[in-house]
Amino acid sequence: MMGAIVLSHRWLGIAFCLLFAMWFASGIVMHFVPFPSLTEAERLAGLAPVDRGELRITVADAVTASGIVDATRVRLIRSDGPVYVVSGPSHLRAVRATGGLDASVRLPDVALVIAGAHARRRGLDAAHAAVVAHADHDQWSVPNGFDRHRPLFRVALGDAAGTEVYVSSRTGEVVLDTTRSERGWNLAGSVLHWIYPTVLRSNWALWDRVVWTLSLLALIAAVLGAVLGIVRVKMQRRQIATPYRGWHALHHVIGLVATVFVLTWIFSGWLSMDHGRLFSRGQLTPAEAGVIDAPPDWTAAPSPDRNPLSPSAREVEWFAFAGNVYRRERIDIDKQVVVRPDGGESEGLGAQAIGSMMTRLATGCDAPSIIADNDDYPAQSIVPGASVYRSRCGDVWFDIDAADGRVLQRLDASRRAYRWAYSALHTLDFPILIAHPRFRDVLIVGLCALGLAFSITGIVIGWRRLRLSFAG
Repeated sequence: MMGAIVLSHRWLGIAFCLLFAMWFASGIVMHFVPFPSLTEAERLAGLAPVDRGELRITVADAVTASGIVDATRVRLIRSDGPVYVVSGPSHLRAVRATGGLDASVRLPDVALVIAGAHARRRGLDAAHAAVVAHADHDQWSVPNGFDRHRPLFRVALGDAAGTEVYVSSRTGEVVLDTTRSERGWNLAGSVLHWIYPTVLRSNWALWDRVVWTLSLLALIAAVLGAVLGIVRVKMQRRQIATPYRGWHALHHVIGLVATVFVLTWIFSGWLSMDHGRLFSRGQLTPAEAGVIDAPPDWTAAPSPDRNPLSPSAREVEWFAFAGNVYRRERIDIDKQVVVRPDGGESEGLGAQAIGSMMTRLATGCDAPSIIADNDDYPAQSIVPGASVYRSRCGDVWFDIDAADGRVLQRLDASRRAYRWAYSALHTLDFPILIAHPRFRDVLIVGLCALGLAFSITGIVIGWRRLRLSFAG
């Protein structure tokens, strides 16, 4: 048995030592430089205020024109004119607010105008902007969240930061931006860490299987190494000692020190690819989704004629919630107005409205309560500072954003366990560490550096073993 463990660890270690080193090094980069995205603040800053005077059709007319019979949300924005973006559980379509015609973007020149206006409103230099690509995928647009917007127009602004923005061909919205610095750091960070080359990641199912399998084999190699490391420990004069010399001794000693971290980090990294294999995915059941996504009577939507729009509103959204239609106006990143079905206004949904939804969604639910900032299962509203309500329905918890009525989390026992087994172990987002971010930064960098040093000793040992094998 021990011979098999030694042989398996040796060759799995040779096969995966570079992968281990890559994961630890890129993990440090990822902690400080996230994958490129268009933040909510950037998105709103790039939007022009809507003009009620340009509207020619109602929200109900827009839903009809879109052909989306199960529409649950309608947004009014200005891209190359006023546009209603109608969305349902699986469909998305934009129609002109001036007549209901299709508002998708087919011409590069239109995408260029939209991107330039977005950039200038954010204070970016777009004097030398140009469309450089029109494609379904590239390195930075592979996440599944962009599927509804493909193909995307990629516009290089030609500014000093090397900014590129991506325009949805379906809605005319800017949905992503990157800078030269973000792209460079992420080539050394997220792309390596997630094994994210475009040719692989553009096929989600294939990428999922490949990375899950590699992570599992890496975990097996780490477990076998931990077993060997502990078994081979010797006691000399009541002190722990290693029987090895040179690089083998260094590998053994660092491995013993880093065993707990390496095992938990590789294990939790493997769980990041779980996607429902061992734990629940946190998604609504079909019955629950049928309640949440039930299409409303759009003719009852709060009208700009009866409830005038704020002249500062950059985006207006009508959304269905508990059988009613609400309207919310995004004025700034941390400021919005919600118009209730009765015509009253507030900053968001209240406990009574959310409780009404919960009676439709499940039985035996507790009254909704606001989630504390330091909750063990945190959830963030799309509007900074807005409340998130949690309603416990037996063993299942639902977290609902009071800003826009979306279900942010569905936490059953399995999903709550996953929060600790994956997120806490892999990113060290334990509440006590989140409360001390600088200490958490130092801890993450220190542990990853220890793991990198351990991996480098494995690379040296593996290289020497390969040289001996081929020389023989």
